[in-house]
Amino acid sequence: MGPETILAAIAAGSAIGLVLALVGGGGSILAVPLLVYVVGVPSPHAAIGTAAVAVALNAASSLAGHARSGNVKWPCALTFALAGVFGSALGAEAGKAMDGQRLLVLFGALMVIVGLSMLRPRKTADNPDVRLERSTASVLLPRLIPTGFSVGLLAGFFGIGGGFLIVPGLVIATRMPLRVAVGTSLVVVTALGLTTATSYALSGYVDWPLVGLMVIGGIIGAVTGIPLGKRLAARKRAMELGFAALVIAIGGYVICNGLA
Repeated sequence: MGPETILAAIAAGSAIGLVLALVGGGGSILAVPLLVYVVGVPSPHAAIGTAAVAVALNAASSLAGHARSGNVKWPCALTFALAGVFGSALGAEAGKAMDGQRLLVLFGALMVIVGLSMLRPRKTADNPDVRLERSTASVLLPRLIPTGFSVGLLAGFFGIGGGFLIVPGLVIATRMPLRVAVGTSLVVVTALGLTTATSYALSGYVDWPLVGLMVIGGIIGAVTGIPLGKRLAARKRAMELGFAALVIAIGGYVICNGLA
């Protein structure tokens, strides 16, 4: 691995960590195009597998802080994650079986859809005390399980953390507040990322040195982005809109490049 590749991998990880710190999510969807077009990973499948490991590690490191703040609904998280793991395992096998260039085109289409969805204002829920227990199981389980499975299927197929799908899925299924949904989603992102990463690693599609470099870069980006995010807190919606436009633009590039 040459010095240019090392620097590119660290820079890619830094960009993802910076986006996560500033916007609070969505950074993982940049991992695959960054690995393919900036770092130069030749195989889309290797990029997806490597990104899945980095996403899982990043989510696990962020989970501790949210858990300490009480922003994790553990029964809901574990139920959603368990259903998602089954979907993720199936999705990962389907993704590995697909032609790499076709998979990239579909990934680009997903980026455009995600970017467009981010342009819509976020709505808060109205049930901050939601709990999955015996008295609420008959209502919550039929919502959590199919939603978790569906999200896991997409996350496994594309090798993404899926936070941008998990958070609204949790809000729709349980009506929990957005800040709690973000914290709870990290349990699911970690579980789905590890499932996808394991599947791709067993097929030899994970570049472990690149994972280490991206994690180092992610730490640098987070350390830089956290204080910057505090100073720009009043402009967070503007940053979200800017990031959405960036995701749409990159998605369009991925589609055009894949079809060329």
